[in-house]
Amino acid sequence: MRYSIVPFILLLAACHSTGSTEWPAYNGGSNAQKHSTLKQIDTANVQHLQVAWQYRTGDADTVKNSQIQCNPLVVNGILYGISPRLKLFALHAATGAPKWVFDPFEKNAAANVNNARGLAYYAEGDSSARLFYTAGAFLYCISAADGRPVKTFGSNGRIDLHDHLGESAKSLYVTSTSPGMIYKDQIIMGTRVSEGADAAPGHIRSYDVHTGQLKWIFHTIPQPGEFGHDTWKDPNAWRHIGGANAWAGFSLDEKRGILFAPVGSAAFDFYGARRLGTNLFANCLLALDANTGRRIWHFQGIHHDVWDRDLPAPPALVTITYEGKPTDAVAQTSKTGFIFLLNRETGKPLFPVVEKEVPHQSPLPGEVLSPTQPYALHPKPFVRQGMTEADLLTQVPDSSYQDIKTRFATLRKSHMFEPPSKEGTLMFPGFDGGGEWGGPAFDPATGMLYVNANEVPWILQMVDVAAKQNGRETLQAAGRRLYQQHCISCHGADKKGGGNYPSLLDVEKRYTFQALQELLRTGRRMMPAFSYLHPEERKAVTQYVLNMPAGGTYTGPTAPTDSFRNLPYNMAGYKKFQTKEGYPAVTPPWGTLSAIDLNTGEYRWKVPLGESALGNTGTENYGAPVVTAGGLLIIAATPDSKLRIFNKRNGALLWETKLPAPGFATPAVYEVNGKQYIVIACGGGKLGTKPGDSYVAFALGE
Repeated sequence: MRYSIVPFILLLAACHSTGSTEWPAYNGGSNAQKHSTLKQIDTANVQHLQVAWQYRTGDADTVKNSQIQCNPLVVNGILYGISPRLKLFALHAATGAPKWVFDPFEKNAAANVNNARGLAYYAEGDSSARLFYTAGAFLYCISAADGRPVKTFGSNGRIDLHDHLGESAKSLYVTSTSPGMIYKDQIIMGTRVSEGADAAPGHIRSYDVHTGQLKWIFHTIPQPGEFGHDTWKDPNAWRHIGGANAWAGFSLDEKRGILFAPVGSAAFDFYGARRLGTNLFANCLLALDANTGRRIWHFQGIHHDVWDRDLPAPPALVTITYEGKPTDAVAQTSKTGFIFLLNRETGKPLFPVVEKEVPHQSPLPGEVLSPTQPYALHPKPFVRQGMTEADLLTQVPDSSYQDIKTRFATLRKSHMFEPPSKEGTLMFPGFDGGGEWGGPAFDPATGMLYVNANEVPWILQMVDVAAKQNGRETLQAAGRRLYQQHCISCHGADKKGGGNYPSLLDVEKRYTFQALQELLRTGRRMMPAFSYLHPEERKAVTQYVLNMPAGGTYTGPTAPTDSFRNLPYNMAGYKKFQTKEGYPAVTPPWGTLSAIDLNTGEYRWKVPLGESALGNTGTENYGAPVVTAGGLLIIAATPDSKLRIFNKRNGALLWETKLPAPGFATPAVYEVNGKQYIVIACGGGKLGTKPGDSYVAFALGE
């Protein structure tokens, strides 16, 4: 397939659609429906799609497996997107011709580069249009006209997201992977923070779009006198505990002025003895007054989470037929596969949600788990919620099957809420869902909700954290101890990595001592900065990771300054339960796409999503679908580098094409000069795939 920046001539007659012709906000709009009213491209002519243009950003990192997860915006014929290295750019949406580029790291090549899933657009008039997005720890305000920082916002066009989180958070990892929400003259922000014991608090904040001044703050970990403070057994936990962050972004009922914020788990993610209680507002869907930040209602999806089962995406704002009349609701997907359908104004479930008894006797001393968890009885879960020996993958050689059978027998696996353990606990649904950060799409014309999901098992294993021995330590011994405290959950006890976290084996071939020291100080992409560690601690960790000789005597601190971080257990790494060949150890499908009628809670259809070497098995997938009035359901998301379009009515595959790299992102659909386009960011990088740097747009051709 030949790519060109010149659009193909549209030979078919153009038909103008009603509704928005743009893609003006993340997820298509503040309602997070990912729906387009455009219907020029439909089920009858979708086979005529061809590449209209391709734009390459030129900054993919093939060594560090960079990514693009951006859902671009299209406003007034201009497309705004983000590159792998977080350059913000503007293109002419009809041709892909560049207009301007802003590089936040032009003078800082070693800066911490996070993933960015989108950006926000604000305008009182064309002359004042501005864009907001996060690079590193800073929220930038950029002129949409010329790509220059708006100097009157914050400090020369940016604000530090560490601000207003407390003095102890100043040196901790804080960024934002999802864009803020524009409401009136506000930009409302959530954050991504560390998931370890060193996490900053995830408070939600609103800033003035003109000045950057703080307008309000909502404490997701309630402070004394605030609602929910008594759900933490230790009244001082708020001083030490982090997380409970709205990392997935927001949806907004603009008419009612209600902000909906899905909140993640409290830190440390997998051992909660330092944060006993049900832990509001962790794992909650929050409904806040967007004008003031006041809580209107909340719904907690997991009590005292020790499985990292964050609410992974903003809820879709939907209107369904309930008890014979139109009812405004929110549809919240989850990593466990439940869909919680809640009244938009009250938070009351429209389909039954009950508290069910779950295993709660933890094998880890000090842990106290919740005896019940909420279950949505309808719709049925969109993924499997457990597996038995009969579910093990058999399409592999017998030696491989016997291997997973033997390992399966050693795991704790009796229940979806089986407590974390030293033996290893089966996580199915896994750490990455069920539902993931892309979230669902909703068709307001039919009441259908479309959900893509993962069905890949993982293993959660806890390990003891070594304590400092009496007497002097070598740098190598101290480094091993500190690695267990701070690094093992991502890179594993064997340094082999796991999930989306890289191996550290042979890292000495890629990093010098000085370069790795700097990386620990600044962080990079998904890796948080460890600037809060004492320089001697970073030196010890570097020596251990680089497999250097024992060296001199360690002279740094012997324990964390904050005793809340001095945990007896850590997680041994993000390990998928796989065969020797690298396949998920469970019978397919491993990834699915489902259509659910929210008026009835019944499934209309369900198909595998993605191809593996074993065929149409479905695969892990990241990024969301988009549904259109033309009868289409459009999604990339899979590691096989394909963009697929399904018939939204029956799940039939209508069209697919190979992309330059996997599109782990949500498409955007728009129209310019009477011509409809579909654009997808092709960044790759996840799941061992090659990194890419392309945005590719498709339109009807001959």
